[in-house]
Amino acid sequence: MSTRTQPLPLDGITVVAVEQAVAAPFATRQLADLGARVVKIERPDGGDFARGYDTAAAGLASHFVWCNRGKESVAVDLKDPRGIALVRRLIADADVFVQNLAQGAAARLGLGAAALCAEHPRLIAVDISGYGAEGPYAHKRAYDMLVQCEAGLVSVTGTAEQPVKAGIPAADIAAGMYAFSGVLAALVRRGTTGRGGPVEVSLLDSLAEWMGHPLHHGMHGGAAPARTGLAHAVIAPYDAYPTADGSLVLLSVQNDREWRRLAEQVLGRPELADDPDFATNTARVARRADTDAAVAAALAPLTAAEALARLEAAGIACARLNSVADLADHPQLVARDRWRAVDSAVGPLRAMLPPIVFPDGPEPAMGPIPALGQHTETVLAGLGVDAEERTALRKAGVIA
Repeated sequence: MSTRTQPLPLDGITVVAVEQAVAAPFATRQLADLGARVVKIERPDGGDFARGYDTAAAGLASHFVWCNRGKESVAVDLKDPRGIALVRRLIADADVFVQNLAQGAAARLGLGAAALCAEHPRLIAVDISGYGAEGPYAHKRAYDMLVQCEAGLVSVTGTAEQPVKAGIPAADIAAGMYAFSGVLAALVRRGTTGRGGPVEVSLLDSLAEWMGHPLHHGMHGGAAPARTGLAHAVIAPYDAYPTADGSLVLLSVQNDREWRRLAEQVLGRPELADDPDFATNTARVARRADTDAAVAAALAPLTAAEALARLEAAGIACARLNSVADLADHPQLVARDRWRAVDSAVGPLRAMLPPIVFPDGPEPAMGPIPALGQHTETVLAGLGVDAEERTALRKAGVIA
């Protein structure tokens, strides 16, 4: 007998999103997965520009596939007053409005959060910006890599010789997740007070928060952590080590008890457990090259599987350095049945279940990836726009 008796948490919530790229679409996709109806407003001439980033996902753009499942695409020209009027009618019946246009653009269109919330007291209106609404950077272009640099993430990522950006859009993801959690918090508050209100999230603020460890390390008397590649700046051994089959195995020793087990059971050098040059983490960091050399010498004759088995048996945290292809077939994800098929214009596409699990409810919605303007007719018809008017708007290029 099924125990899944609860509905999806956001069932009955309607979201209207004037969004593009990653940050806002990633936030609203979380809402869609949890049951919200998300109406995505796109330009008639190409839509969300993330649709054109690549064609890697069976002809669709991988960013768009990742961030836009389960949404209804409505193509409306926001430069035309008739288009703005349609969007405002949609917002009037919505619970949440999300936008990440260039700073000030939403307000110029009459879609500023403060004005909308004053007109619709129960509305939650989310503004996602690069650097916030005020200050000298307010109108500066804010692409993910640029914000990674401004937030200092690049300064602590990479090797001693070469700083590098993160391999994922970390600033966009951070802002998207804070926008998502901001909406959830605002919905809880509305349930208590009956009122929505504006929510503001910036990419810089979001990623600066994620920089908490190096920031506090540097602000309060220490130096900013050095770039150390895969190694840890203040822990040793904590790095990747080559194995006989050409793989890399990572391990982390978090305390001196673990170092003793590593020395005795993996390195085969029990004397290092009490050697003052290695017995404490401070000593091992000071002699990082020698520490790493001892670990590397022990793992080099082993295959990755043998090294991982030996480390696991000794209770040492370890991992294999996987590729993206390895992740797609990761045995833990397969064993936990974390993959699903999502419909799209090019057929079913493989997608991972979202991380939030509600064991007593249905699975996340994970609806189809919309084609541009796929839902314009049905959404506007539901809004009360009759067929004659829709035809006229389409001929005028206001909708598509």
